[in-house]
Amino acid sequence: MRIKLKWTGAAVMLVFLLWTVNGAAQESHVGKLLGNAKRGKALYVRYCIFCHGPNGDGQGESAPYLDPKPRDFTKALFKCRSTPSGTLPLDSDLYDTISRGVHASGMPSWEPLLRQERVDLVAYIKTFSSAFEEEKPGAPVEIPAEPANSAESIQRGSALFQSMNCWSCHGKDGRGHGPSAATLTDSKGYSITPFDFTSGSRFKCGESDRDMFRDLVTGLDGTPMPSFAAATTADQRWDVVHYIRSLSAHKTHAKLNVEPTGK
Repeated sequence: MRIKLKWTGAAVMLVFLLWTVNGAAQESHVGKLLGNAKRGKALYVRYCIFCHGPNGDGQGESAPYLDPKPRDFTKALFKCRSTPSGTLPLDSDLYDTISRGVHASGMPSWEPLLRQERVDLVAYIKTFSSAFEEEKPGAPVEIPAEPANSAESIQRGSALFQSMNCWSCHGKDGRGHGPSAATLTDSKGYSITPFDFTSGSRFKCGESDRDMFRDLVTGLDGTPMPSFAAATTADQRWDVVHYIRSLSAHKTHAKLNVEPTGK
């Protein structure tokens, strides 16, 4: 009888521990808001299931018609993060992606949803992968103050764009048609097109210079875009950011050419 009671107590403790772990994985924390996966599931079924699928694997009914393909949440690989390559994103990273959307893709901005609803969605998305139970997110990468944009910085960035072989994917002119572009695939084997830097001021994971600098450090996991954290210094990354900005059709930053002056 005593042995049976001991085993029963152990079983209860095991169930409690499993419930605690799973319960923690089904929560999210963004600022002072606490997300709930149960509420998030209802929102997911209403807004997200058609692309990302009932199992979160990116195999929704609309998926065959989308390019790039919807994110497979079961792999726990996310493009837009503030954490180093190969690490899980912060809850706030997922929240920002839901809020902002992913430019040049089928993922719209869900900012019309209440902040609490978006935090609940984050909690539910995390349930699709056990990685969120087994690992902790990486520490956010550091982004130093941006130096002044200048013709010299843009020129240095142009040289780095060539020497780091960015052009082989993005093209010499940054339009996304480099010699390697046609052969590129994502982590699931789907063809993926390099970003066209001349298309405007917005990018996949944001539109500020800080967003672009962060992407150069973190890389875009699940895509051929690597991290350049080890290959470049912070100053070099800012130079590349300034050069990429100069390629945009809607320039709001420093230009190489001097504007003509009136007489």
